[in-house]
Amino acid sequence: MKFKFTLVAIVLMAITSLNAQEISDTKFGKGLINFTAKDSSFSVKFAPRFQVRSNSSWDYDGDQYGSPDHNFIVRRARLKFDGFAYSPKLKYKIELGLSNRDISGANDFNRNTPRYILDAVIMWNFSGNWELWAGQTKLPGNVERVVSSANMQLVDRSLLNSRFNIDRDLGIQLRHKTNLGGNFLMREKLSLSQGEGRNVTEGNEGGLQYTARLEFLPFGTFISKGDYSQSDLKREETPKLMVGFTYNYNQNAVRERGFAGDYMLRTDGTLYETDQTTVFADAMFKYNGFSFMGEYAKRTATNEIATEADGVTPTGDVVLTGNALNLQAGYLFKSNYEIAGRFTATNYESITNRDPERQYTLGFNKFVVGHKLKVQSDISYTSIDGNEDNITFRLGFDIHF
Repeated sequence: MKFKFTLVAIVLMAITSLNAQEISDTKFGKGLINFTAKDSSFSVKFAPRFQVRSNSSWDYDGDQYGSPDHNFIVRRARLKFDGFAYSPKLKYKIELGLSNRDISGANDFNRNTPRYILDAVIMWNFSGNWELWAGQTKLPGNVERVVSSANMQLVDRSLLNSRFNIDRDLGIQLRHKTNLGGNFLMREKLSLSQGEGRNVTEGNEGGLQYTARLEFLPFGTFISKGDYSQSDLKREETPKLMVGFTYNYNQNAVRERGFAGDYMLRTDGTLYETDQTTVFADAMFKYNGFSFMGEYAKRTATNEIATEADGVTPTGDVVLTGNALNLQAGYLFKSNYEIAGRFTATNYESITNRDPERQYTLGFNKFVVGHKLKVQSDISYTSIDGNEDNITFRLGFDIHF
């Protein structure tokens, strides 16, 4: 309750302060509130957004598809604040989640409280092409995960992302970009983080997490940072390509998927620790309404099976190791209707006792105001080990001030 009152107070303070500010941009999609202080000492953009969808799912029972399961959900409901403080070279971002999926995950390591905070990060351009980030935000992992959930081509992300991504964490990041000649650009991203995901409040368990990513853009930058936004809404006039490689090492990880999953607790109250390594190779291509994204992910661990303190007796927890491939493409017509397709394959190490998955998805979109106001639908066929089949249809809309 206190948190809700705090949110209301923040919004009211922002609105009442408009009389003392210069409004810079209030166009739809540019922020519900968007202003800069008269002395240019700070700026604030407040941009709430939400996604609502319906899901219908049919499972194959060996003879025919059974009765469908239906549900309606508010998948995401978020409040985003960003701007600069003191100098345009010192930027910040705060993003809060309000939906059940956003705030779920309470445990002893976050004092059993809702996980409201998604991002709380400052970004300092301290010299030339160098930036230092500090706080909680997304790690430089697979491109699909770093793309905002507000800018997706299909209704939600792929199985590759849900099984193998490295997501958000608390720590620091160092970022740099280098011109390799002509339009050829290289970006380097390094991260040192806690290794247990977002909103951890009870200190660091296990070791730290180290992430490095290289990105190559041989044909120059995308319009409006389109390499981290799905669908070619800007209809790139010349081909644009980004190829990226990420290496992530989570030392003495204590959760089944590094940043997420169950904590691997032993009966004596201690935590099982093992080194986990995740690698990604991905690409984003856009040209004249056509877009393509491809990703490969692989996770390994020193010892996948968690054991008791004796080093022999299994606790029942197993690190989710394996690999996945995700291929996605779409074409945006000049009418702003789009058709898109995706194929995802996951394969797990036998020790995990999980069967391989194959998923085929076909999507149809209507962009009213780009990603800021859109209607999306998709239908997916999923098979597990070639035996258990499922068909899921999803319909949803996004509105993003």
